[in-house]
Amino acid sequence: MNAIQIIISALLSVCVLAGISMMSKVKTSVNGNLLSALAMLIGVVATLYFSGVVSAWTIYPAILVGALIGGTMARRVQMIQMPQTVALFNGLGGGASALVGVLSAMGVGFSDEQLAEIIIKGYQPFVNFTSLLAVAVGMITLVGSLVAAGKLHRVLPQKPIVWSNHSVLTMLFLVLTVCLILVGTFTSGHPTVCLVCTLVSASLFGLFFSVRVGGADMPITISLLNSLSGVAGSIAGMAISDIFLVAVGGIVGASGLLLTQIMCRAMNRSLIKILVPPTTRKPALPINQQPSTNTPDSEHNKQLEQRVMQLEERVKKLEALVEALEARVGTLNAQIEAAPAAAAKEEAASPATVLAQAKDVIIVPGYGMALAQAQHQVKQLAEALEDRGARVRFAIHPVAGRMPGHMNVLLAEADVPYEKLFEMEQINDDFGKTDAVVVIGANDVLNPAAREAEGTPIYGMPVLTVDKAPEVIICNYDLKPGYAGVENPLYSRDKGVYLELGDAKETLKKLIAGVHAAPEATAATAAAPAKADPCSVLSAAKDVIIVPGYGMALAQAQHQVKQLAELLEDHGARVRFAIHPVAGRMPGHMNVLLAEADVPYEKLFEMEQINDDFGKTDAVVVIGANDVLNPAAREAEGTPIYGMPVLNVDKAPEVIICNYDLKPGYAGVENPLYSREKGVYLELGDAKETLKKLIKGIH
Repeated sequence: MNAIQIIISALLSVCVLAGISMMSKVKTSVNGNLLSALAMLIGVVATLYFSGVVSAWTIYPAILVGALIGGTMARRVQMIQMPQTVALFNGLGGGASALVGVLSAMGVGFSDEQLAEIIIKGYQPFVNFTSLLAVAVGMITLVGSLVAAGKLHRVLPQKPIVWSNHSVLTMLFLVLTVCLILVGTFTSGHPTVCLVCTLVSASLFGLFFSVRVGGADMPITISLLNSLSGVAGSIAGMAISDIFLVAVGGIVGASGLLLTQIMCRAMNRSLIKILVPPTTRKPALPINQQPSTNTPDSEHNKQLEQRVMQLEERVKKLEALVEALEARVGTLNAQIEAAPAAAAKEEAASPATVLAQAKDVIIVPGYGMALAQAQHQVKQLAEALEDRGARVRFAIHPVAGRMPGHMNVLLAEADVPYEKLFEMEQINDDFGKTDAVVVIGANDVLNPAAREAEGTPIYGMPVLTVDKAPEVIICNYDLKPGYAGVENPLYSRDKGVYLELGDAKETLKKLIAGVHAAPEATAATAAAPAKADPCSVLSAAKDVIIVPGYGMALAQAQHQVKQLAELLEDHGARVRFAIHPVAGRMPGHMNVLLAEADVPYEKLFEMEQINDDFGKTDAVVVIGANDVLNPAAREAEGTPIYGMPVLNVDKAPEVIICNYDLKPGYAGVENPLYSREKGVYLELGDAKETLKKLIKGIH
């Protein structure tokens, strides 16, 4: 290995470290990712060059196929599928390292001179050891990651799977794998038998340890598997004497292990207890009831007795819950009978009115938000509350979701500013001081039982102190326990808890509509007839066409456009999008932006499909478009746009224009639509803000 290769490897390793450091901050995360990716690309090229295999043409089709598969997956994978995608990529990294270990152990890829040098200088034990270790760690990572991905994708059960003698077999396969590596290390020649046995034993260990992990512990498991993929790569680098692979694998392994340790501390649990939970002892039976160990069905009887005892305990809890509910119903009946006049006179507070009056709100997102893909509605709710003068913050539990940083990624996708996201340690003391808390699909991470219910899986785990808040609105799908299986006493709190059950996206829409509809101090104007305004026009419209343009891209207002469309549809209107072929700054620019905001593709219409409908529609909303709808293109000879086909927006009876100003477009031609006397409403300024006003006005 020459000095230039070592220097290049060191510099590239520093670039990878710098990229990881940059990824810790939102503003530099994209550049950090690009820097690390570029360093890896240069590392691959350098490895091919210094290994003397540049001329091996079969490498390049493999690189091309891999790049196409990776690029396709990156484009098609939805944000909610990111945890299983990360798990799958970890597994592929481990599988690649295992393959390198297999080839190295069999002597494939070494020249005759290299093989002779290994034997003469006594390197064979080291090559065998690193090869078998790479195979073991790689296969554990591959199988464990595939199981994790299967659980996250709901192909496999998300609950922990425990087989008979599970812990014993798990440790047996681990010990067997270690012994096989040691035996293979001192085997003369190629350790073929030990290699095959190591493959099987390590795979079984990966299977047994991963199936036992439940959904709630999956973020820690993925973090650990990420670390193992790096360790496997580093060991594979030792086997083939690639210093760059050793360095980068070590970096990935160390960073993944640090993250795993941080998350374990956040849950107040040890990694061993998560991966190999202690077996629960069965309660001792009276002597006269103990089954005979001579009976063939004794083990089956023990399992049945344990199941019966569990069911009896469950029945007791349910009976206690029923008693509490009956007492609560009796109390409510007494209150209604004692004060019928007050009950008729005073309307009960609703979640929307609570939020509308709140000046300090904390939002707690959880895995249910990811399942419902409700992050954009969460952003809308936060904006609606801020428009009413409230301070809104987001409380992020370190293990919320199914991978490290899951909630941060989803909220970043919805353009929630990073400075509004607070870690548990930063915000936990504020729950008792806030006006209201909104929970979206979170359970175990805020369950007060973690502080009180000894013996439960979550006992001792630090949780968000949501129960300290005076008003709590819970937007969960149902009241079932979380993955830990522990009932949440917050659900049965007598006062200040509002249960908005069902699909989080729909319940959030209702909350947003209720907040917008909440009364504000306004002067009475009922005596005078209201002047037509854009909001009343859109509220009454039953057919609306939206025309997006480059101004929407500049204002990054595509999510607000989606919100407006959904709101109009909620009012019973048909909404379509008219796409001019040259709108924006590249082919398909508008389609890409609207797809990012999850606007269904079937609602997008090309100019030829929709142009005749402008005269029949009730209203048109223009967002940042000018030249593509300028009527001068049909009349003003000699102008740059004369003869260019344009959208027939001027044929519509009502046109709401949300442009930044009235200046001509890039063609420099005045738009006569702006000066039309009737049926044109100019909502000038930043499109994002004007759309917010329209949405609020329609509500």
